[in-house]
Amino acid sequence: MAALAGGQPALVATVIAGPAGADALTGRKMLVRADGSGLGALDGGALDAAVRTEAPEAFRRHGVDTIYMAPDGRRLSRQEGAAGACFQVMLEVHERPATLVVVGGGHVGKALSVIGDLCGFSVTVIDDRPEYANAERFPEADQVIRGRFDEVLRDLPVDRSTYIVCVTRGHKHDETSLRRVVGKPAAYIGMIGSRRRVGAVLQHLVEEGADPEAVARVHTPIGLDIGAETPEEIAVAIMAEVIQVRRGGTGQPLLKTRRPVKGVAPAERLPEAGD
Repeated sequence: MAALAGGQPALVATVIAGPAGADALTGRKMLVRADGSGLGALDGGALDAAVRTEAPEAFRRHGVDTIYMAPDGRRLSRQEGAAGACFQVMLEVHERPATLVVVGGGHVGKALSVIGDLCGFSVTVIDDRPEYANAERFPEADQVIRGRFDEVLRDLPVDRSTYIVCVTRGHKHDETSLRRVVGKPAAYIGMIGSRRRVGAVLQHLVEEGADPEAVARVHTPIGLDIGAETPEEIAVAIMAEVIQVRRGGTGQPLLKTRRPVKGVAPAERLPEAGD
């Protein structure tokens, strides 16, 4: 499909179940492109209109979801769908893999490359040192580029499916890299560093004339607060934030979102040695 090769993303809607008497619609498919054009139809009416209404949110989440609809096209909750006659429609977004740009091939960069590949990202690694920027060190990466960070990032294609993480060996390189990408239309730009140091870097960018709104969108300090310490744990925290941005999650423990169970108390932290 052209969408998987880098063309315009496409949403495929499939009727996977329906109420009694609507068996003829089961299996029908409809394609909706990001620009609103499309092919095919589910029922030629209310369901088609409902899918087009749902399409923007589906494109934003970049995933696969099953929604429940009344015959008149109204969106139902899962509970309502289970209780009554409705259509179940699967929405699948087809698009090229998102690109994770890892700026810096050190320990954190290596772990990010591995985890990013496991999560389905197309990984690009950039470093200016030949012993770090090579395919032997990053066999899982789709592209490894050796060169000056500012020069490589100046010419690197960036779009709304690009996620950029600056984890170089020093704040000078991180700042140089951030300066090149802060105004680009990436879905995510993050930079590692302490609160004090990253605050100074962002202030420098604003003083140099960078758009304050673009600077404010930079994720720094980077990652979710999971108490990470090792390079691998830091990479997990960073990728968790990247996925949160991509999928629209809250970052809250799922335990906090579950419905209360009668007679079951909320989980508490177990005491650790030394408590």
